[in-house]
Amino acid sequence: MAMCASTSTGYVRAAAVAGQFYPDDPATLRGLIQACLETTPPWTGPRVKAIIAPHAGYLYSGPIAGAAYACFLTERAHVKRILLLGPAHCVAFTGLASSSAARWATPLGEVRLDGESWNLLQDLPQMRISDEAHEAEHSLEVQLPFLQAVFDDVQIVPLLVGAASASDVAAVLERLWDGPETRIVISSDLSHYLDHERAGQKDGETREAIEQLRPLHEDQACGCRPINGLMEAARRRGLRVQTLELRNSGDTAGDRRRVVGYGAWAFLEN
Repeated sequence: MAMCASTSTGYVRAAAVAGQFYPDDPATLRGLIQACLETTPPWTGPRVKAIIAPHAGYLYSGPIAGAAYACFLTERAHVKRILLLGPAHCVAFTGLASSSAARWATPLGEVRLDGESWNLLQDLPQMRISDEAHEAEHSLEVQLPFLQAVFDDVQIVPLLVGAASASDVAAVLERLWDGPETRIVISSDLSHYLDHERAGQKDGETREAIEQLRPLHEDQACGCRPINGLMEAARRRGLRVQTLELRNSGDTAGDRRRVVGYGAWAFLEN
């Protein structure tokens, strides 16, 4: 695996899945995201510190992601940094992998990376930098257009989670937790390729576990490792969880024979 010594080398990570997971035309993309954000009423609850949002193609999971990101709309002026964590689908590695890029590009423009975060993380043994792991990965990239649509100017800390424990992930989150200027986004889909009925049952069990801050298993969510890390930190800090959406591709795209589950959750500060 390619590894680097420091972040922010100046290069821009190009969009890898624009035109596949989401539209590559900026106007079309903005319109689709706006429609997804408008599928849920404005958030009026307590401050949302973290969300879980799906990372499939927008045709399938966009409305569910919209329900999660809508929670941030009323706080958009205060948020300056997003900790963005998701599973690694393309490259196997141990620990968590950051990116050495200075910016990540989407059809909506470029998002700056918070290079200073590496100074707070580099002494942790589970941390590494791997541009190879990020190059073709979709789990974080599909979140960026939503972040660009919701926030006027926000920096990201993109972290792919490989073979890492919940404690490994929680330790990273604790280092960067900070106050209301920092929020957390966990990228994850749920069950894969069950029929609609069985997926509904399994995802219902996952919903109950997340609401109770109980650890997930690999077959419940592809992003179970970052989710479990967030839940460990949430237990320490007394956060509560609210389910916002729970559907699958059979609900959003029609074919109910083999579906993928999607959920949206908000982690609330007391």
